[in-house]
Amino acid sequence: MITLYGLKNCDTCRKALKALPDATLVDVRADGVPEAVMAQAFAQFGDALLNTRSTTWRGLEEAERALPPLALIAKHPALMKRPLITAGDAMYLGWTAATQDAISTA
Repeated sequence: MITLYGLKNCDTCRKALKALPDATLVDVRADGVPEAVMAQAFAQFGDALLNTRSTTWRGLEEAERALPPLALIAKHPALMKRPLITAGDAMYLGWTAATQDAISTA
């Protein structure tokens, strides 16, 4: 089973969903991400889980940017790099060529 954590109005998430028709989309704004999934993602990807190129990030004040990444993502779900994809025990971040290849061969 493939679960895609992202935003329903995110173009990259839409591309991933189109390529993965059996995947389930979990909208991080509406539904959130389970703590265990976030902890595993942070352990695997570290600070790369935080999208520092987003409009949301640019709108934050310096004091808020200093918060730990998981606290920031909990407060502002749109700050999570998208999509976060879980496929069984494997986890992928972003819809890159490497992610697409790994999922297609899994």
